[in-house]
Amino acid sequence: MIDTALFEKILSIDSTSGRERALADLLFETVDAPSKERFELEDGSANLLFSWGEPKVVFCTHMDTVPPYLPPVFDGDTVRGRGSCDAKGQIIAMLSACRELAAEGKDGFALLLLSGEETGSFGAKAFSGRISAPLLVIGEPTGNRPVSASKGTRSFDVHFEGVPFHSGYPERGRSAVDMFLDFMICLEVEAEFQRDRELGETTWNVGELHSPNAQNILSPALDCRIYFRTTFASEAAVDKWMARKVPGVSVVARGGDSPARYFVPEGMKGVPAAFGSDAPHLAGFGKKMICGPGSIMVAHRDDECVSLAELEQATEIYKQIYNTAL
Repeated sequence: MIDTALFEKILSIDSTSGRERALADLLFETVDAPSKERFELEDGSANLLFSWGEPKVVFCTHMDTVPPYLPPVFDGDTVRGRGSCDAKGQIIAMLSACRELAAEGKDGFALLLLSGEETGSFGAKAFSGRISAPLLVIGEPTGNRPVSASKGTRSFDVHFEGVPFHSGYPERGRSAVDMFLDFMICLEVEAEFQRDRELGETTWNVGELHSPNAQNILSPALDCRIYFRTTFASEAAVDKWMARKVPGVSVVARGGDSPARYFVPEGMKGVPAAFGSDAPHLAGFGKKMICGPGSIMVAHRDDECVSLAELEQATEIYKQIYNTAL
């Protein structure tokens, strides 16, 4: 049974990335487990590990959410608000499974709650290798279906160096904004990354776009970040394309993670996913799977929501995974 009172408390805490500490402290005090550990992180946040015996199965999800914070609204079976499905809904469903397994007298499982997933998985990277277990179950909004394979990521800082000049005489200078547009058109038209049979097309998004110039001066510089979702077929090609020499353009690779396949239990049908998770950054596990309540289609949106029925279903699925694994 989902503890709706605790779920509302969890959702009522603003744990947007960088503000997870208050939620970590609440959970550390609230969750009753034979073993409770808190791992401090350099930015003042923390990772939490709750264990019931020597874990064979580790349930894991993240405490941080994307901004802006949106308070919870319980509307019948539907729960709205930031983190309702990504990933506080995962927290409450996994905790419910752990509580019910413990009430049945079972052990050999753990609940790992991490900080910083939405901003580069720094919590997972800091925790990696601290424990080992045959199976890691990552909670993300997958409609309670296991992920068969997930895209990788590649991130690049890109700087465009223009030639500023009076905008009445554009032929005398070169706008960094025009250079950026040319670069993006070339990426769209000429890159032609091979379509992957399993993960589909390679996609990209531009963020942190900045070009400080007056309206009557050609832009002297533009900086941005280009973030790719890569596939098995395109990962190397993306790195090669971004490494090309283009006059006036400098590119710094920020890293990322590779596309990967994940464990799908017998009797369950896996689905591919285009989003990232903490899974690639956690070492020490024989198998990894990704599964959880809610839809990725409403994650990171103002209409983010999850149903209590989905959370109950997820609780039963997590218990089934534990029972099957053991």
